Amino acid sequence: MRKVALVTGASRGIGKQIALTLAKEGYDLACHYRMENPALSEIQKQIEENGVSCFWVQGDISRWEDCEDIAEKVKEKYGQIDVLVNNAGITKDGLFLRMKKEDFESVLQVNLMGTVQMTKQIVPSMVKQRSGRIINISSVVGTCGNAGQTNYSAAKAGILGFTKSLAKELAGRHILVNAIAPGFIDTQMTECLKEEIKQEIQKQIPLKRMGTPQDVANVVKFLASEDSSYMTGQVLHVDGGMFM
Repeated sequence: MRKVALVTGASRGIGKQIALTLAKEGYDLACHYRMENPALSEIQKQIEENGVSCFWVQGDISRWEDCEDIAEKVKEKYGQIDVLVNNAGITKDGLFLRMKKEDFESVLQVNLMGTVQMTKQIVPSMVKQRSGRIINISSVVGTCGNAGQTNYSAAKAGILGFTKSLAKELAGRHILVNAIAPGFIDTQMTECLKEEIKQEIQKQIPLKRMGTPQDVANVVKFLASEDSSYMTGQVLHVDGGMFM
């Protein structure tokens, strides 16, 4: 029986590339999305070209009941979930003095609580099968902070603490919990930046380039594989050397 991976926020960017990469490794995919997207059918085609299946499931991970529904639908479809990749997230940047209450709360609710709530729904089945991999996508700003991103940095830092604590709780059940902290990755989130801003960002990166979604997906592939079977509670930075 093939293993099953659930990837949240799989309709674009890093999440899409993670899904495609795990498909090439032979995983059946459960791909979460929040809003309808004309690209879904094309992504499904690319996934299924690898001889695996793709199941799309819609929901807002900031809502407890949606996370519950997503988990139930995936378990009903596949009967198991071997790998959970908590990737979905949003940004609402702004200086703290001007930031609206709802902008702070919504970023925390999606990025941090969405990760917590989705994991809460999946862990019982992993405990029952006494195996599983949970891979949380955090950020370099969760470690070193970033002006204008107090909400996002707080949420991503929370994911790191959640990852380490959960790893200690679940190690005895053979469930590995790790996090990835990407730096500046070239996605739709960064496409809107002016060229001069991108150049300034690249000056901060020792490798002098932005990362690609594939750079992150490669590390997810490693953490999902047996090659990482003696690793848990770790944070792997994929940031071109920004944090050392």
